[in-house]
Amino acid sequence: MTSISNALFWISNGLLVPVVVLLLFFFLRAVLMIGGFFGEFWQKAKLQQQMNDILEKLTPENTEEFYKQLPADKNIPILHCLHKLYDHRENDAYCERLLANYEVDAEKDLGRSRSFVKLGPMLGLMGTLIPMGPALVGLSTGDIASMAYNMQVAFATTVVGMVIAAIGVITLQVKQRWYARDMNDLEYIYKNLRHEKE
Repeated sequence: MTSISNALFWISNGLLVPVVVLLLFFFLRAVLMIGGFFGEFWQKAKLQQQMNDILEKLTPENTEEFYKQLPADKNIPILHCLHKLYDHRENDAYCERLLANYEVDAEKDLGRSRSFVKLGPMLGLMGTLIPMGPALVGLSTGDIASMAYNMQVAFATTVVGMVIAAIGVITLQVKQRWYARDMNDLEYIYKNLRHEKE
């Protein structure tokens, strides 16, 4: 039994470095994501105001006028989708596929935030529990310096893991609302384009 316990102890200790490296990697990715998120937030707020003004007046009869009022920047996913939707409005199958693909791309983008929500606390907890073993050993042998160092690592990994999760939660909640509104707007526009043909 002692040999099994020792094997588990060494495996656990061996995982500390990969866990810390992964935490640092995810923390850097989370910081980069939150930076891009704020830029996207301002861009989205401005675009949504323009879209709301246009959509309030949209009817099947004035879709041509609506298309001319769209911003020309096709690098924004919803605008790119809208331009393709209008260009292929005669092809129902293509338009439905386009909307389905937009939803798939939205889920892919949301998946990044979901991974931070799940992996942040998981890695943080692992980074907390792994150093606790050596810390308790240090306490039992009177090595206070070793115990303090291990406790410091344990608390630091917990904090970093929770920061990663917090960034994931914030971006996930906001982006879910964005994509829900985008899908609603795209389906509304598509229905108007279909009625235009009839």
